[in-house]
Amino acid sequence: MDKIYDMIIIGGGPGGYTAALYAARAGLKPLLIEKMSVGGQMALTEQIDNYPGFETGVDGFSLGEKMKQAAERFGAETKFASVLSADLKSEPKVIKTSNDVFYGKTVVISTGADPRELGVDGERELRGRGVSYCAACDGMFFKGKTVVVAGGGNTAAADIMVLSRIAAKVLVVHRRDSLRASKVYHDALMKAENVEFFWDAQVTEILSDGGKVAGVRIKNLKTGEETAVDCDGIFVAIGRKPASELFADQLDLDERGYIVAGESTETAIPGVYAAGDVRTKVLRQVVTAAADGAVAAHYAEEYLAGRK
Repeated sequence: MDKIYDMIIIGGGPGGYTAALYAARAGLKPLLIEKMSVGGQMALTEQIDNYPGFETGVDGFSLGEKMKQAAERFGAETKFASVLSADLKSEPKVIKTSNDVFYGKTVVISTGADPRELGVDGERELRGRGVSYCAACDGMFFKGKTVVVAGGGNTAAADIMVLSRIAAKVLVVHRRDSLRASKVYHDALMKAENVEFFWDAQVTEILSDGGKVAGVRIKNLKTGEETAVDCDGIFVAIGRKPASELFADQLDLDERGYIVAGESTETAIPGVYAAGDVRTKVLRQVVTAAADGAVAAHYAEEYLAGRK
């Protein structure tokens, strides 16, 4: 226990690095641990147009690097390692990684959530080239074009609503014969003139032309018949998987696996905070993750002040 940090942040996305920035500027000693590369899911996005301050947009990797540099300018540390276990109830809190063991007076969990994939041919190869997992993020790239939405829950319904106002045509592919989404969405979606439904169906392949999405292959689950349909892009909206398994035995999770934490980002364990996509919240965007990071740092600072 050679060095105890004021704050250990797990996850190097926008929530994590904003927490590191605010903590460092407040005179605390934060350590951020990231398992792969800076930016998290954001780093996989080629063009971000809805983060304030970039009038022509910014690619996610560059934005992640800028966030890292800003936090480190004020003294935040970054370690690249995989977190193997976390004892959040001990004092100080113990974070064991693939490289070392770290100790922190507070912990901010900012591990994010990964979109669930269809698992079909062409999906990973065409990600960012017509395959998207967020209509609010990427919808405007398909203005006046034809897009497919795979899914039928609330996430899919919200994406369909957004895309119906942007795209010329929205083709919805759903495994059931009706939407699973809340009833509030049904009437509006059924009345949308540019929305067409493929019921009892699934996307079995994403087709490409010149390195971009050119169409999808759709299979009718009742007849087995497959049809190739032209489109300019596909939005996969079958849910997300929060990276919260490591903390499941210590923190409260909701039915979908998100860490239960309100707008204060405080969890049930004093000194432990959940920021960004891993926590229960309505909107998961770069800007809301960054806001969570600032809030988490504020409450962590208050917590530490109260212990002195």
